[in-house]
Amino acid sequence: MIHGRNFHTASILINGKVLVTGGFHHGPLNSAELYDPSTESWRTVASMNYTRYMHTASILKTGKVLVIGGNNGSSGLNSAELYDPLTETWITASDMNNGRIGHTASILTNGKVLITGGKNGNDYLRSAELYDPSKNIWTTTGSMNNARVEHTATILTNGKVLVTGGNNVRALTSAELYDPLTGTWTITNSMNDARYSHTASLLTNGKVFVTGGLNRDALSSAELYDPLTESWTSMASMNYTRWYSKASVLTNGKVLITGGFNNEILSTVELYDPSTQDWTIIKNMNDARYSHTASVLMNGKVLVTGGWNSGMTLDTAEIFSLF
Repeated sequence: MIHGRNFHTASILINGKVLVTGGFHHGPLNSAELYDPSTESWRTVASMNYTRYMHTASILKTGKVLVIGGNNGSSGLNSAELYDPLTETWITASDMNNGRIGHTASILTNGKVLITGGKNGNDYLRSAELYDPSKNIWTTTGSMNNARVEHTATILTNGKVLVTGGNNVRALTSAELYDPLTGTWTITNSMNDARYSHTASLLTNGKVFVTGGLNRDALSSAELYDPLTESWTSMASMNYTRWYSKASVLTNGKVLITGGFNNEILSTVELYDPSTQDWTIIKNMNDARYSHTASVLMNGKVLVTGGWNSGMTLDTAEIFSLF
C-alpha cells in the first residue's frame, strides 16, 4: 500500500476495486487508497474529512461507502461520511447520536445500516441506531440487553442480526438477536466460551461459525450457531490460539483464518471445511500480522492488507488463492 496502517477498513466496491480507509500509523489517518485487482496496483484517492481508526465501513445499495465512528486519538467519533466511487470524493453525512469505537455496522435487507454498541470514553454502550441512506438521518432503535465492544454482528438469512460476545470489563458469552421488523432485541442462547475480538462467519448453510478471540488468554476454540434451534455446538478447535485474526468465507464455502495474536504475532493460516469439520494448516503468509484486513475479491482470491508486526505498522499486501 501507499501508507502503512492497522485497524483500518477495506471495502470491495461494486466495480471490484478495494477501498482502504483510515487506520493508525504514528497516529490516526484520514488517507484513503484504492486497489485495482486487474493491475494489482494501488493509488491514492481523496482523504476522508476525519482521521479515524477502529471505525466501520459499509457498502450501501447505492454503491457508496458509509464510514462512521472510530477513534481520532482522543475520543470516540460520532461523525459519518460517504465515499462516492463515481467521483472518488467524500461527502459529510449526518452525525450519529453517539460517538463509538469498536462498534459494528450491518446492512439490513431494507437498506438501512444498523450500528451496535462500542465504547465512548469509559462508557461501554448497549445503544443501537439506524442510518437511512435515502433520508441521510439517524434514528435510535432498541438497545441491546448487554453493553459490548469488539463484538460481532452477523446478518442471518432470515434478516435478523446475531450479535455475539464482546467485552464490557470482562469477556462475554452472551448473544442476542435484533429483529428489524420490530426494532427489538431478544436474548438467544449463550456461546460456550466468553470471547471478544473474535470472528463470526455466515456459512453457506446459514449457520454462524465463531472462532478464537480473547478471554484472559487467546482462544483456539470454535463453535457453531444454528438459527433454527438457536443453539451453539462446539466444533474442532483451530491449530493456533488467536485474536485480532480475520476470517474469510471462500467461494467454495471453506473458511480461511489469517494471522492474529497470541503472545506473538502470527503468520499462520488455516482452513476450515464445514463439510468435514476439519482444520488444515496451509502455507504461512509472507508477513506476520494482526488488526489487518482480509477481503474476498470478485475473482475468489483473498486480499490481505496492513496490520501490526513487532512495533511496526505494515504497508504490505498479499494475495491468497486456492489455485
